[in-house]
Amino acid sequence: MIKFFSKEEEALIVEAIRKAELATSGEIRIHVEVGADVAAISVAERVFHQLGMDKTADRNGVLILLEVDRREFAIIGDKGVNRVVPSGFWDSTRDIMQQHFRKGEFARGIELAIGEVGNQLKTYFPYQTDDVNELPDEISYGG
Repeated sequence: MIKFFSKEEEALIVEAIRKAELATSGEIRIHVEVGADVAAISVAERVFHQLGMDKTADRNGVLILLEVDRREFAIIGDKGVNRVVPSGFWDSTRDIMQQHFRKGEFARGIELAIGEVGNQLKTYFPYQTDDVNELPDEISYGG
């Protein structure tokens, strides 16, 4: 297993997830993968199910996956999310990440993408007083 982010960067990313999820019932996960022999989107679809992201009550999970060796990433949302976000939403989130990744600012790119995803999720899946954090906020690693 690799550690792509420093402890400080991981803490910033986890805090961004927690902050975003305070305003939404949606769930956001970050996953770092190494050694995949297929495109990041295919890995993301597999990991999405492995992490149980398709089991949330409102089907409102979003996964941001980095495939380090291939230098690719993917952003996917569950059925509930994809039904409501506007067309081009994932493109704008992708653009934010790419802008920072090109400068080697991986943690910052992820942090800003989480904020963007959280803002969109709160529009369609606002926080409810009985909301339960259905998925861990920590970064997962695989490969």
